[in-house]
Amino acid sequence: MRKILCYVWVVVSANLMMAEIPKAERTALIDIFKATNGDNWTNTWDIDADVSNWYGVKVVNDHVTEINLFRNNLNGIIPNSIGAFKELESLNLAFNGITGELPTEITELPRLRVLKLEMNRIKGELPENIGALVELEELTAFNNFLTGDIPDTIGEIKGLKVLNLSSNSLKGSIPKSVGGLVHLESLGLFENSLEGAIPAEMGNLVKLKELVLANNQLGGEVPIEFGQLASLEVFQIQNNKFNSVKNLEAMQSHEFLVFDYDREDTKTDFRTVKFNKTRMADTKFEDDVDN
Repeated sequence: MRKILCYVWVVVSANLMMAEIPKAERTALIDIFKATNGDNWTNTWDIDADVSNWYGVKVVNDHVTEINLFRNNLNGIIPNSIGAFKELESLNLAFNGITGELPTEITELPRLRVLKLEMNRIKGELPENIGALVELEELTAFNNFLTGDIPDTIGEIKGLKVLNLSSNSLKGSIPKSVGGLVHLESLGLFENSLEGAIPAEMGNLVKLKELVLANNQLGGEVPIEFGQLASLEVFQIQNNKFNSVKNLEAMQSHEFLVFDYDREDTKTDFRTVKFNKTRMADTKFEDDVDN
């Protein structure tokens, strides 16, 4: 009898130690597995095992708080059930073969702080209500096939520090609401089809260290308000259609680490501006990642 009781205690203890996440979260995890060809992942899951032992999944207080499947050979779509993770803080699906469009349900993650989707084959538009991700601090989706405008609601993510949508097919103008992202430190919109003038409101981004707008169709003048960007270290605006960049004289005193511009543009007087403390970079912008 003592042996039987001991065995029962061990079984009960083992079950108590297993992560008892909500059924909806477990279902959503299995949906991700099936929708992205999980059997062929580099690091696959034993879906019969305890969820806390699944590669890249972090469970805290019986909820999934992190999914990190970076460079794990995911091929397929992000399922609509992604919105089930109400306690998720970090979702990293970068460097995979994800296709299809971003489901609108991805904006139903109220605690999400990090969303990394770069180096996939995601198409379609960014969800119009992307601003619902009010806790987001990092959004990177460069090197995909995203189209359409940058939603104006992006400006509602007040705590955003990193925004990189480079190397997509985004069009339209840069929304003025971006100027409200006062905590932004890095903004990459390189190599899209953005047009129109740069919003003067972007002069409010005083914490910005990296601003890369190269290889677009931006026009008008570079805003005089850019003289307020005292923290800027990397600034690249080459291969656009600016009428004038004379206002960059207001930035003359800052010692940039990287500064790229159209030195061959004879239609402007930009080449007469003397940036004595600036190292002019001849190279194009490259994302600091391994291809």
